[in-house]
Order: sequence, then structure tokens, then C-alpha cells
Amino acid sequence: MSLHVRRRAPRAHWVLLTLLMLVLLGGLCLNGYVSHAGAEGDGPDLTGDTSGPAADTVTGAGPVLRIDAAGTVASRTMPRRTIALTFDDGPDPQWTPKILEVLARHRAHATFFQVGSQVNAHPELARRVVAEGHEIGSHTFSHAWLTDTPGWRRGLELTLTRNAIAAATGRTPVLVRPPYSSTPDAVTAAEYTALRQAAGAGHLVVLTDLDTEDWRRPGVEAIVAKARPAKDAGAVVMLHDSGGDRAQTVAALDVLIPQLQARGYRFTTVSAALALPPAAEASAAQRIRGHALRWAQAGSAGMSRALTALMVAAVALSAVRLAVQLVCARVHVRRVRRRARRPLRYLGPVSVVVPAYNESANIAATVRSLVASDYPWVEVIVVDDGSTDGTAGIVERLRLRGVRVVRQANAGKPAALNTGIAHARGDILVLVDGDTVFEPDAVGRLVQPLQDPDVGAVSGNAKVANRRGLLGRWQHLEYVIGFNLDRRMFDVLRCMPTVPGAIGAFRRAAVVDVGGVSSQTLAEDTDFTMALIRAGWRVVYAPDAVAWTEAPASLKQLWRQRYRWCYGTMQAMWKHRRSLVEPRAAGRLGRRGLSYLLLFQVALPLCACVVDVYGIYGLLFLPPAKVAAVWIGFTLLQVATAAYALRLDGERYGPLWSLPFQQVVYRQLMYLVVIQSTVMALVGDRLRWHRMVRTGAVAAIPHKPLDGRLTRG
Repeated sequence: MSLHVRRRAPRAHWVLLTLLMLVLLGGLCLNGYVSHAGAEGDGPDLTGDTSGPAADTVTGAGPVLRIDAAGTVASRTMPRRTIALTFDDGPDPQWTPKILEVLARHRAHATFFQVGSQVNAHPELARRVVAEGHEIGSHTFSHAWLTDTPGWRRGLELTLTRNAIAAATGRTPVLVRPPYSSTPDAVTAAEYTALRQAAGAGHLVVLTDLDTEDWRRPGVEAIVAKARPAKDAGAVVMLHDSGGDRAQTVAALDVLIPQLQARGYRFTTVSAALALPPAAEASAAQRIRGHALRWAQAGSAGMSRALTALMVAAVALSAVRLAVQLVCARVHVRRVRRRARRPLRYLGPVSVVVPAYNESANIAATVRSLVASDYPWVEVIVVDDGSTDGTAGIVERLRLRGVRVVRQANAGKPAALNTGIAHARGDILVLVDGDTVFEPDAVGRLVQPLQDPDVGAVSGNAKVANRRGLLGRWQHLEYVIGFNLDRRMFDVLRCMPTVPGAIGAFRRAAVVDVGGVSSQTLAEDTDFTMALIRAGWRVVYAPDAVAWTEAPASLKQLWRQRYRWCYGTMQAMWKHRRSLVEPRAAGRLGRRGLSYLLLFQVALPLCACVVDVYGIYGLLFLPPAKVAAVWIGFTLLQVATAAYALRLDGERYGPLWSLPFQQVVYRQLMYLVVIQSTVMALVGDRLRWHRMVRTGAVAAIPHKPLDGRLTRG
């Protein structure tokens, strides 16, 4: 099928991608809400002054409160010699079982105020608590400080907890204790408002008579002392079975319970002590909602762990990649320096082939730069591939010596290249895009590695000409990093996957060996280069051979260019997939080059949208200082890497200021291109050529003077 055939690109995948990202974000937000929204440390500072205007209706009341719709408070206290041990913040897989063992050993019962998200995480512990004769009350779903939360969230916290306990135990909790609460005398007016809402939802509010503050871990003796009631009074005693190391609490129970039992005290639940009706059976709807909530919470936790592992793996792989790039760059720099000390040699006639289709904006500058080369013998063949803007006429009117124009009907770039190669006289071929301007010494420097008979192709160093504005600077930095880190690494590892169409030199024997430039993919330069390596030829990089090219000037044109590149690269990778199992040079291409492309130019970009979702999650739920530190560290690493690449290329550091802004729009465009290309490849669709509108930016590029070092003979 012709590559020029266009089908309507599928659109459903964008809807699916959006839904996937929303699901991921929703899952992460649920996990963040459970793990961070009401986590320990998010409540009031209990080590300082938390006093406020007292709620007069509660001051002096008992620890168990019933508040009616009018705000009237009725309270109850524990009978004489009756202790209601209460444990907050559980269930905890380590400490709750140990506390249950102590209670069972002393035949005591207690009330556990459990956090809904913890019940979902450990439903078997909630069932065990009920099975052993204890009762469960609500302690909100995320351990939220109800005083400082809006009314809608208070209601949500209580409802979610009720459903979670219903699903785990089959019963609906009646008792509720707000996190960070204490005795009735400590209730402020703001806290009273939260208590009224909880009571209005059908709960009895249980505060405490004796707050042991065991969460501070003051020591076993201190906990026991604070838990002893005066004389023969009854009491509700507050303890904790989660939220940290509760070894002191467990030890204190083994001391407290026998002591008070010896004085005639009984240890029972709040409801049993006050002869309250038992918790009602949960409805089927409540259980269903509770199970759905638990599955959603488990799924979100698993999703969070998976995404975190993915982030860690991506960072680790990127770090290894950067380390390999830097090491290879240093090795390549030393090679280039040794080569630079040798005088440039004349290697015979060079034929430059310029395929051109509607390149009127830049073709004159391109041809003039090639004719101005300091290489002694250069012929320029411009193949006009059916242009409609007078490209061929512009070249002919230049009347430059050594320049020929070959016209053909529009057949595509690979066909134009093969036509030019057929008309070329030299055994060294330089293939150049019609929007590229060469430095005067570029041809001479580009062909020097061909002195080695094993070298079949040489990649030059393409630079962005139109680098003004954010988009231009971003592409400039991308080119500099790609050519000075990636290509140096590929050269050292002998697996160069692409000689760019903008500037590349080829041995004619190598071109003949692979049958010329193939038209089977949209990335003809990548396909051609891979074919050369599989045929046994070496492909190297000459960073001192510089040419200037015009980059896309708008996001739309950038999308079209990168879409074609990415799709064509995937085509070439698939075409040459057998190199993964081939020996010697072909094997290096497959096991090194193709694996690198698959991992860093396909797989990681496909996962890049997850990074943005994770970033939103971090902004919503993680500590701002931590998020800022990660972002700053990542940005500084990027800047340092780009600065090193600029230094290797002899470029100024000025554009580095624009690098942090690449994280918005540009990075998203790049990974969306990979996603679109992957979908097109999977559905077996074909992509037409997208031609970029030229502005003539390369025509204004200044050239460095000739150094006169290269002479014929």
C-alpha cells in the first residue's frame, strides 16, 4: 500500500486515554485521601494550647453524649466500679491482636473506635473484635479532625466508616468518637458543632473521663496512673491500639486490669455498661456499598504502589541511561580530539544529493552553502521531486558551477534520493535535506571517518537555525542533547540507529550493498541506517561537521514532524526486529540500539502521562516541600545534563533558562505523539507524509570563515 494513502486517524483512543488518566487520578486521590488527608500529624498540635471558647452545654457533662436536633445535650456516665476501656485509631495488624490477647487473658471487654480506612485494610481484625465480645465504634474514615473540615466532608467521613464497618462485621456502629477529642470539659464551641452533626447522623458521641495520653509513650507507670479512677468511680478510659509503637499500652493493660479487678472493678463495653441496645444489623445495601468501598480502596492502594514502583523504575533507568551517556560522551570526546590533531585529507570526489519538494524558501541558501564548501571537489545534484513552487527554477537561475538539477514526477523522498544517487559521480555520497545549510568545512569534516574502510556512513551534527522563542529554544536544546549525548553513545556502542537526513555521508559501496534507500517506512533515514549496520558496515558520528536546519515554527507543524518521525521509527524497528537475534554488528544494533529505542523512545514515553497524573496527586496530597524538592532536583539534573551537552557542542548556556518550562506543553506533546503513533501502528494504519511549511530561517545563518586546512592532493 502506498505511504501516501491517508485514512482517517482513529479518535477513540484519546477518549480512552482521558478516561484512563481520570481513573488513575481518581484512584490515586482515593489512596491519598485515605493515607494522607487525615493521617497522624494533620490534626491539631496537641502539645500546644488547643483551647478555645468552651461549649457551655457540654461542660460538666458525662463522657457519653446524646445531642438532639435542637442542640440539647443529654449525657451518661459509667456506673460505679465500671471501666470502659476504649482504643482509638485501629485496627492495627501488629498491636490490635496483642491487645485482644491481653483482654482475653483477663476476661475483659472493651470498645474499639476504629478508622474506616483501617477497617477496609484489615476487615478480619474488625470481625475478630466483634467475635470476641467487644464492640466497634466509628472513628471517622480517614482520622480527620472534624472541627477543621467542612460539613459535607464530616458527613462523608461518618457515612464511609459506617459502610466499611457494616461490610466487615455485618453491624452498623452507633457510637462515634471524633479524632483528637478528649474530655467533655475540653470541647470548644467549634468542636461542639462537629459533635452535633455526628449526633444528627444517628450516633452517640463517646468522649472520655480519663485520657491516658499513651500516644506520647510516657511510660507504663504513667499510663497506669492516668487510667486509675478516683476511689470507686466508673470511667471511660482512652487508649490507642494503632498510630505508632503501642508496646507501653499493651504492658500497661497487663498491670491495670488485674489491679482494678482486685478492687472489684469490671471491664466492659460502653454499650453494656449503660445498657444501650446492641448495634443493629447492617442492611444489604450498606454491605454492598461497604464492599465496593473496600475494593476501591484496595485497588487504589495497589495502583499507588504500582505507579510508585513505575516511577522508581523510570528514575533508575533514566539515571543508568544518563551515566552511560556521560561515560560514552567522555570516551567519544577523546576520540574526536585525537582525530582532530590529524590533518584533514582529500578522499576523492564527493557527490551531494539534495532531494527537494517545494523547498523554495531555503533551497538557494542550501545550494550556495554546498558550493562554498572548502572541500576540493563537490558536485551538487538537486532532485526536484515534482515541486509546485518553482524550486528547480530557483536552483537553475543561480547558475552555479558544479550544480545539476534533475526533475522527476513526485514519488517521495526515498525515490528522489535514489535518483540523485544514480546520477552521482563520486564514490562518497552526502545526502542533504533541502532546508539545510552547511558550514564551509562541514563536507570535509563529515567524510573524514570514511578513511576507515569499515565505515559505511557518517552522521553529522545538525543544529536548529530558528531557535528564537520558547519552541525554538526547546528544539535547540533537544537537538544539542540528542546529538552530543545520544549519538556519541551510539557511536561508542557501535549501534547508531539513524544518520539524519539533514547531514550524512555514505560510501557508495555501502549504499549499493543495501539496495539504496528504501521507501517501506516513513523514517527512510533510520531504515537506511539500520540496513547498513545489519549489512556489516560501521556508522559513526562526526560532531565537528555542522549543518543548520529549520525546525518547526508552530506546535501543529512540530506535531506533524514528530508524528512522522516516531511512526516511521516504529516501522523501521519492526522491519529490522530480526537483528535482536543476529550475530556481530547486526546483533549490536538489535540488542543495544533497538532495545534502547524501544525502552526510552517508546515504552517510557507511553508511561509519561502517568508522571503528570502522579504530579497532580503529589500537589494535592504530598507535603509541598517534598514535591518542590523533587521537582527542583529533577530540573537541576536536566539543566546540568543540557549544560554539559551545550559545552560539548561549543554552544552558549543562555537557552537553559527555558528548560524548566519544557515540562508544560512540550513534554506532553512529545509523549502524545508516541501514543498516537503506537495506536496507528497497532491498528495497522498508514500515515501520509506531512510536509513542513518553510520560512527560510536557515538562509540567514552566518558561516565561519574557511580555515584552509583541507587541500586536494
